[in-house]
Amino acid sequence: MFALIPLFPLLGAAVNGLAGIRFFGRRAVGAVAVGAAGLSFAAALASFAGLVRGGEPVVVKTLFSWLPGSLVRLSSGGLASLRIDLAFRYDSLAAVMTLVVTGVGLLIHIYSLGYMAKDRSYARFFAYLNLFTFAMLVLVLGANLAVMFIGWEGVGLCSYLLIGFWFTKDSAASAGKKAFLTNRVGDFGFLLGTGLLVYALGTVDIAGIAAAVGSGALAKGTATAAALLLFLGATGKSAQIPLYTWLPDAMEGPTPVSALIHAATMVTAGVYMVARLHDLFSFSGTALVVVALTGALTAVYAATMALVQTDIKRVLAYSTISQIGYMFIGLGAGAYAAGVFHLMTHAFFKGLLFLAAGSVIHALSGEQDMRRMGGLRARVPRTYRVFLVGALAIAGVPGLSGFFSKDEILAAAFASGNYVAWGLGLAGAGLTAFYIFRLIFLTFSGEPRFSSETAAHVHESPRVMLVPLEILAVLAAVGGFVGLPPILGGGAWFGRFLESSTGHHEIHLAASAELRLMALSAAVALAGVFAARAVYVTRRGEPARRAAERFKGLYRVVSNKYFVDEFYGKVFVGGVLALGRVADWLDRRIVDGLVDGV
Repeated sequence: MFALIPLFPLLGAAVNGLAGIRFFGRRAVGAVAVGAAGLSFAAALASFAGLVRGGEPVVVKTLFSWLPGSLVRLSSGGLASLRIDLAFRYDSLAAVMTLVVTGVGLLIHIYSLGYMAKDRSYARFFAYLNLFTFAMLVLVLGANLAVMFIGWEGVGLCSYLLIGFWFTKDSAASAGKKAFLTNRVGDFGFLLGTGLLVYALGTVDIAGIAAAVGSGALAKGTATAAALLLFLGATGKSAQIPLYTWLPDAMEGPTPVSALIHAATMVTAGVYMVARLHDLFSFSGTALVVVALTGALTAVYAATMALVQTDIKRVLAYSTISQIGYMFIGLGAGAYAAGVFHLMTHAFFKGLLFLAAGSVIHALSGEQDMRRMGGLRARVPRTYRVFLVGALAIAGVPGLSGFFSKDEILAAAFASGNYVAWGLGLAGAGLTAFYIFRLIFLTFSGEPRFSSETAAHVHESPRVMLVPLEILAVLAAVGGFVGLPPILGGGAWFGRFLESSTGHHEIHLAASAELRLMALSAAVALAGVFAARAVYVTRRGEPARRAAERFKGLYRVVSNKYFVDEFYGKVFVGGVLALGRVADWLDRRIVDGLVDGV
């Protein structure tokens, strides 16, 4: 059954891509796309139910032998037969990921029926959306690194197509190319890491790598090098330092694309890859420290940039970079289930926030600048209510999903002795609560700051857009209870369910210490919420304006994204262009000069 999960989106992409509106009407195009996503979700749900009812914990289905067997020389000097099958692997980790990808993806497809209703390239959009879902499912179901890499490259290609969907806009076309090229740097790391494992072990199978690590067949230095190279790939797909710069520009794509990239597909790929290769990463303490510290630094760094953004979607983009950082803190602490738990809750509340932002943009006829919003609480009450739920969840307010997953990550970091990652994560939690409620208050509170012409057309979104939002709001509110810790009377079901895939990890903390950490995390989140209210509601933004004036230099640096884009452009892009000019001169003057006139 699980092999059917990626098949339906592929068929949907093929039908709409090859036929589309030329043969069907818009209604049929939407029905094909949503039907394909719905059937994929149904197959994922049926496969999950079979696993929960006591099915085989790990099932591998080989479709055909891609590389039947080729002799390769190993680093030890011996020979091995490298066999690569086009095979899918289904276990508890794959079950969670397929449910997230297909479930959230289905809601985004339904929402898109309303959001993209008037777009001229309706069929092309849904073909790309189905294809994106297919590529992500191939990635999460791949039984070896070769099949995973097909999906890995597939989501990269689809992100290029969807970010640059409105390719007649120069900014959209440039953003698509930037995402594609930045990810090629990370993909090179993925390939080098895979090649190193082939050279050392003669296999790319997930099970084979785990067995080699367990038997001691893989040297620790080789494991560290391979893990760090693979993690470079993860920083590209999951937009972490240093390869994060593509994600904010990806906001040039339609809002449903932003939701799909941030919540259900591309940016979670790196997190999934590290969790899938947990045996390899756990074997190298150095790799885990690098993963945790990279995540912690990214979490705070991106949160500072979210504080000063004025575009509603860009606030959420930097928020995603920051929240993915929390997932890597959990993975780096060895708490792989905690990292995946936050991946799941993040899919709920970030999908909700992006789609709700799209509802706001739809209500304001395309306006995205929060400085020209305000007073929308009474105008779009249903959108406001679901947006508020998403904001409370990402802020980590007690009782909502984000609180449970974020708290488990911070507790794991503290228990592992990585106090730097814990401290940065705690600081990031306060910043998260502040910037997301800054967004809420600027968008929905106070007096309207939009024109009278816009005010005449402000409207609530249609039902086809609101229903997916309300479903995601419920999931964002209660989804964390599947991982309710024992200290709060739960059974930590989510972590126990993933044990067969990600290994057992226990947080060794006294109950009193765990409760104190939980209370501190909640207090920091609530402090961020009330600070945002004091600044943007009580004082109407005056403290923020005074701070920007007083610390003009710092504000300029942060609002210009620390000038990292400019640095990359001058050093790397400029360097490549200079090298190209040198090569051009050598070709014309030296190579051609030797034969011209002969």
